[in-house]
Amino acid sequence: MTRRLSLAGQLLALQVVIICVVLAGVTAVSVAQAMQRGEQLEGRRAVAIAETLANARATREAMDHGETDYIRVAAESMRSASGSDSIVVANAARTVLATADPAELNTRYDVGDSDVRHGRSWDGVTMHDGERAAVAMAPILASRGSEVLGFVVVTRPYPGVLDALADAAPNLLTYLGLASVIGILGSLLVARRVKRQTLGMEPAEIAGLVEHRDAMLHGIREGVVGLDPRGRVTLINDEAIRLLGIPGNALGRTLADLRVGEEMREALLTEEVELDRAVASSGRVLVVNRLPISSRGKPIGSVTTLRDRTELLELRRELDLTRHVTDTLRAQAHEFSNRLHTIAGLIELGEADEAVRFVHRVSSGHSELTDAVTSAVRDPSIAALLIAKASQASELGVGLRISPDSALPVLDDGLSTDVATVVGNLVDNALDAAASAPDRWVEVALGLVDDEVDIVVRDSGPGVPAGMEREVFRRGMSTKEASERPTVGTPAGERGIGLSLVHLVCTRRGGSVSATSEGGSTFAARLPVGTALVPS
Repeated sequence: MTRRLSLAGQLLALQVVIICVVLAGVTAVSVAQAMQRGEQLEGRRAVAIAETLANARATREAMDHGETDYIRVAAESMRSASGSDSIVVANAARTVLATADPAELNTRYDVGDSDVRHGRSWDGVTMHDGERAAVAMAPILASRGSEVLGFVVVTRPYPGVLDALADAAPNLLTYLGLASVIGILGSLLVARRVKRQTLGMEPAEIAGLVEHRDAMLHGIREGVVGLDPRGRVTLINDEAIRLLGIPGNALGRTLADLRVGEEMREALLTEEVELDRAVASSGRVLVVNRLPISSRGKPIGSVTTLRDRTELLELRRELDLTRHVTDTLRAQAHEFSNRLHTIAGLIELGEADEAVRFVHRVSSGHSELTDAVTSAVRDPSIAALLIAKASQASELGVGLRISPDSALPVLDDGLSTDVATVVGNLVDNALDAAASAPDRWVEVALGLVDDEVDIVVRDSGPGVPAGMEREVFRRGMSTKEASERPTVGTPAGERGIGLSLVHLVCTRRGGSVSATSEGGSTFAARLPVGTALVPS
């Protein structure tokens, strides 16, 4: 298996590549500059050599007297001493008098664009032996006067690429050394800083961690939402998007931008730890668990898990109705047992007339309650529930009455079930509160106003503590001490579930529930009809 380079090694290799590229560019520029300087230098040297030979007194006198041999010796000596490729001396008629190439003697020299025959020096570029070279021409003037006796032509080779590279080599080596040192130190420092920020993990480890996180995040069946301190989504999986009913491009956006419900936003943005908090969102009941997270003592956001408990809520409602029926049967059985014992005792005492009068009193009282309930509440399920709750109230010594202005028609099955859940739990809560009060009573008001079922339950209990009007609807929240008697028909370990269930049913249907304390507790619930009422 091929071993991958560490982060420091990868950065160093990258730096070396960058250094080599930069060095190649610097070399090319340096060589070009060196060649340009060399060409300029060779051009000036050619002019200087040509003018030196042309202005020499001996050269001028030799030209005056036609001493060709001296001119040839002087030209060759100058060529050897200066290292020039060629030195040509010609007379005013352009006839070559001296040259290193015997074939050029006595030929006419082509001066091209040069104006050397008019007494002015000239320099330029020519091709010599197939390569570019510097050429300079200088006039030979008479000893007296300004007559042009001839001219000197000097040709010098330009430096090649290797020569220019040799000239630039010292600087290039300096650049290479400095760049290498800086690159190595920079790579080590950057790698050290990056590894400190990545908790010592290499790039491959980070990539693997991200892949595993994504696979795990989208593989679990619970919704997961991560938020930064500013409330923006930094992490979310497909299940959370489905449960919250938000767009898929949620990363980097706030919950308000995503139009998350107010109660869900409160649960997600609270600074406290949330454990198993039930929240209604997008027609679902979600259980929220929120945990703030921090790194090195600094808060960096929160992670929240969401579980869909809609089906469990439906099951809970059915069980709740079953519990109401069971409690009612138990209370009625207890009440009937006491009455039967009373009747049996009167008969044994020979008080037959008193036994008959007792039966009439009990029947009359029960009929009055039944008539009061059925006249105000036309829905049979809810009416039966209230009559059953009256038996429980009688067992606790609490008076349960129906508000005179109550008027509830027959509801459709779904709404009737929801109203029964709300009424049953609110009455249970009120009975529990009123049972410990000196003046024991509970009043229930039911009505249909503007296509909404209004439910108001009042009691004579101590009321909801100040500041807890909203908290009482949270799951597990109870105003009762653990040592006190639990809610009627509710196990001691299930405190705070009834009001939480009421809140979920109301909000899921698009309604609301609130609590106030004035001379006892008052709970007001509102459930939109949503569907047509059943004809009575």
